[in-house]
Amino acid sequence: MATIQRFEDLEIWQVSRKLSLLVCELTLKANFSKEFALKDQIKRSAGSVMDNIAEGFDRNGRNEFIQFLGFSKGSVAEVQSQLYRSLDYKVISGEEFETCYKLAEEIKNKIGGFIKYLNASNFSGLKFKNRI
Repeated sequence: MATIQRFEDLEIWQVSRKLSLLVCELTLKANFSKEFALKDQIKRSAGSVMDNIAEGFDRNGRNEFIQFLGFSKGSVAEVQSQLYRSLDYKVISGEEFETCYKLAEEIKNKIGGFIKYLNASNFSGLKFKNRI
């Protein structure tokens, strides 16, 4: 297993980036043209997933990282809810919904697993490394 040096090394961040791109691509379609608020909200929520992973990682403390992973997991659920609205408003197809929803569910599961791992870890974070 490679040592993780940067947030970009985290698989959960990499997959979250894919979700953000997929959501962005969906919102570029003509069907989203009149749904300004939904378009903006789903893009911000998808971006928030990866951004909270990055911010939590660079805070250098396990507990803060776990807190930000929780925010990130919540943002994934928000994307999933917005996907339902997008489907109901007929701005995405059932196939687009399924593809995006499954990726979001995968991310939620990976974040949950990573939170469990961190909770079981004795490592408290780099900012505490030199403290007694």
